[in-house]
This record gives sequence, structure tokens and C-alpha cells, in this order.
Amino acid sequence: MAKMYREIAIFSGRSNRPLAQSVCNHLYLPLQEAEIIDFPNENIFLQLKSSVRGQDVFLIQGLSAPVNRNIVEMLIFLDALKRASAGRITLIVPFYAYGRSDKKDQPRVPITARLLADLIVTAGAERYMTVDLHAGQIQGFFSIPGDEFSAFPILSDYLLEKRIPDAVVVSADLGFAKKARNFARRLDLPLAFVEKRRIGNDPKAQALTVIGEVKDKNAILVDDEVDTAGTLTEAVNLLKRNGARDVYTACTHAILSHPAAERLQSAPITEFICTDTVPIPPEKMLPNFKVLSIAPLLAETISRTHEGRSVGEYLKDA
Repeated sequence: MAKMYREIAIFSGRSNRPLAQSVCNHLYLPLQEAEIIDFPNENIFLQLKSSVRGQDVFLIQGLSAPVNRNIVEMLIFLDALKRASAGRITLIVPFYAYGRSDKKDQPRVPITARLLADLIVTAGAERYMTVDLHAGQIQGFFSIPGDEFSAFPILSDYLLEKRIPDAVVVSADLGFAKKARNFARRLDLPLAFVEKRRIGNDPKAQALTVIGEVKDKNAILVDDEVDTAGTLTEAVNLLKRNGARDVYTACTHAILSHPAAERLQSAPITEFICTDTVPIPPEKMLPNFKVLSIAPLLAETISRTHEGRSVGEYLKDA
């Protein structure tokens, strides 16, 4: 029989408080308070403002910029919850940093995604939730149970409502082919691919050619994340050169590191569709941006986890 905990308590670090507040609004629960201070020496002080003894605690902390500050803050928060005798601690990481460092693909390099998972467990997390990991094997780095959700049903539902005529789904690279195929199947659309090549540790990959028919079609370019937008905008321009009409882009994580906003502003993108796993500051929000919320998804899975109901059944129907 599943162990029952006291009431739900939801906390948030400073990385994405708007998302945490939205999750609480869906659950009709307050967002619990914690004092977080940066001292002049860059040390972080944290104090919970209420008791969590025996409670089912959920901590929401994404790992977007400033990445390393948010990581340390997350670990300190977990330690505080553990030392305050929380009944169970579930960490919700909407965006998992260092996801590309998931294997030894060069001599003498770390597997930072695994290191981060170990730190999370050591700090006190007993469960984790995350959204669209860059590599599926990262789930195996954790020694605690957890759930990985996909935001692509949210993205695809929005695109279904738009009823884009003569559309084709385009995978941003061949490594994303399986997820793009599922996306195209959900939209009942044909699939094409952009072939790209990354040289060394250059964060920008070079788009080389399009595999599939995009001429005179409206292209929906899909990927899991957009960082500096160099690869994305290069792929968009490649699609336009190959005869695509309007180009829509859809991703889960809009990281938008500099100079992404400038690149997206000058690119021929009809609509840039993403989710709120990463907060977008006002100065980077462009008129053609559409941000969809994952808060209802997180709220439902929090409720099911607390009540001991199946999360898989809900995700299957989502």
C-alpha cells in the first residue's frame, strides 16, 4: 500500500516563479514562502518560512540562466527541506541543464548530466519530474523514481487548432527524427528533415540540406530547445531557399541565449511557438512569439503523485 503523506506544500526557487505560481493556481494552493538572499560574497542564504514536517513537498526549480546559481540554489533548497523533516521531497525541473553532456564523446571529458543527477539525489530529492530531456538516457542517471513529460502534445494541440493548410513537419536535425515522427503522426502530416553538422565544440551546427518535400508547403520546424537560435534560423533560411512558404517553429525550451532574440527578429519566421519551461524576459519577447503553459500538466501530475494515482495513464491520454 502506498505511503500517505500530509498536505501538499509547493515551493519555488527564483528560476521560474511565474510557472510555479500558475501551477499553484491550478491546484488552488498557496505558493509557500522561503527567504532567499545573495550575500555580497555570492553565498546563498535560504530559510523556509513555514513548517514542512511530514508534508508532501514539491520544489519547482528550472536550471536556465543563471545556470550555475540556479543549480546551487536548488541543492541548498533541497537540503533545507530535508533538514526540516519534509515527509517526501519531489523536485520538478522544467528545464534540465547540461543535458547535452550525457556521454563521453571526446577524450577526458565529464558526464555532467550524470553528475548533476547524483548531486540532486545526495541533496535530498526522493522523486523528480522533468520535461523533454535532451537525451532519454538521462533518466537512467537517477537512482530515484521520476517522470519525464513531453510538451509536444501541448504544442501539437495548438497547431491542430490553427489548421495550417498544406503543412509539413520538419525535424530540425536527424537526431530528433523519432520525436518529430511522432509529432507529425499526431498532426497527420508528412515529415521532412534538415541535415546538419556540428564541428567540434561549436555550439552552432551548420544546416546542409533538406531531406523531403517542402516546396510550396507551410513548414513546421520542430526541436526540443532553442539556445542561441543560430541553427534554427539557418534551418529556416534553408527551408525558404527550398521553396517553403510560411515557416512556423515549435520547441519546448526557449533558452534564447544571446544573440537569439536578434536572430529570431530578423528571420522569416511566421510564428515562434514554445512553452514556459524557461521564463522569457520582456526584452526578448517578440510579436510573433506564442508561449504555451505546461502548468496544467504539472498540476495534474502533482495531484496524481500525491494521491498515489497513475501518472502514466494521464500522460497516455494527454
